[in-house]
Amino acid sequence: MEEFIQQIPKLFVPENLIKIGGLGLLLFIVFAETGLFIGFFLPGDSLLFTAGILCSTHVLDVNIITLMLGLNVAAILGNLTGYYFGLKVGPKLFTRNDSIFFKKKYIKITRSFYKRHGGKSLIIGRFLPIIRTFAPILSGVIQMEKKLFLGYTIIGSILWTSAMTLSAYYLAKVIPDLDDHLGLVVLFLIIITAIPVFTTYLREKKSSENP
Repeated sequence: MEEFIQQIPKLFVPENLIKIGGLGLLLFIVFAETGLFIGFFLPGDSLLFTAGILCSTHVLDVNIITLMLGLNVAAILGNLTGYYFGLKVGPKLFTRNDSIFFKKKYIKITRSFYKRHGGKSLIIGRFLPIIRTFAPILSGVIQMEKKLFLGYTIIGSILWTSAMTLSAYYLAKVIPDLDDHLGLVVLFLIIITAIPVFTTYLREKKSSENP
């Protein structure tokens, strides 16, 4: 039992998630990160980047076209699920009590970001955890026009998956044995992407506290 508990943290390493669950688990996580409001803690960016490298090195045995189509379908369906969840829940979401998986501050930060960028939040927010999860839900809450929402969603999904997965796929073609240093590459990616994420959160948190 103790050995099993020690293995649990390894399940949250992107490479291990993909090797254990394959394409199916990868697509579910991409869907859940925007389709389920508890999905904000999932490793979206690093998971897509890792998937690109593993696909390029044939560790993930799937064609890159199939992978990209699957990722985009999962990302779009996730957004649509979040949107309809927002339509159903509506303003009640803003009065929901805090829990382990939900904090009202996440909604406040996302709403502040949404006020600043409008529908483009669905594109820009794809690259920002938490906002990536709650922007589609907020779009449903404010009842954004469905065609407009779908347009922003498709553009955001294509840009996000291309930037993360395709770049990693071709990078692995150029740099030999990149997969042997996958842990360091992912760590570098996390650090680089954390800088704009951190500054954005600070700005939007300050804005949400001082409307």
